[in-house]
Amino acid sequence: MIHPTALIGSEAKIDPNVTVGAFVVIEGAVEIGAGTQIDSHVVIKGPCRIGRDNHIFSHAVIGEVPQDLKFHGEHSRVEIGDRNQIREFVTIHRGTEGGGAVTRIGSDGLLMAYAHVAHDCQLGDHVILANAASLAGHVTVGDYAIFGGFAVAHQFCRIGAHAFIGGFSKVSKDVPPFVMADGARARAVGLNKEGLRRRQFSSETITLLNRCFRQLVKKQGDEMVWAEFEQLAEHDPALQQLIEFIRQSPRGIIR
Repeated sequence: MIHPTALIGSEAKIDPNVTVGAFVVIEGAVEIGAGTQIDSHVVIKGPCRIGRDNHIFSHAVIGEVPQDLKFHGEHSRVEIGDRNQIREFVTIHRGTEGGGAVTRIGSDGLLMAYAHVAHDCQLGDHVILANAASLAGHVTVGDYAIFGGFAVAHQFCRIGAHAFIGGFSKVSKDVPPFVMADGARARAVGLNKEGLRRRQFSSETITLLNRCFRQLVKKQGDEMVWAEFEQLAEHDPALQQLIEFIRQSPRGIIR
């Protein structure tokens, strides 16, 4: 189902069950999986691979060259998983040589209107970017993380799984998994308890994560405190994930 006004290049590989709306432009090596719906005026440039059952709303732009002065036309691409909703005027730019040459978005995500995903970003599954949230280049976002409206992340920041970023926040350091961040210069304000309950984390794990948050995120605990939590983490994968993220943070974490 391709509208007669759509412009589709010869390199494109589009499954027969894809719907393409009016005035869509698809150029270059673009692959689109079955069940995906592309609304009017969308622009998709290859190299780009889009999975199954996505819905791309009007005026979204995917695969455009990055807004990076170091980019000089090198081969790079965008990869998008399955069942995502990419709303109006969302922009997703392809990668650069210096960042691995690929911008990747997982599955089951929601990118609301005007959200921006810059070059070389890596987004996990079930990620939500609310209206006009923007990720600078090389940002990594874990599964189930949520950005509020107009929130922004600095280049090379890491956002852990299940983190929650409040609207209008500016993230300039790494946000550990399960943590809520908020503020003009984002700071850690608590554990994302409600999000964890909704995703069926046990009360024991939530209590343990909250203790770890208070001791290691807010207070930067000493080595004895670290040793205690590392021992507890041997029996709790979520706690282990939180500790490893903090230990491996190259930028440092928000406090």
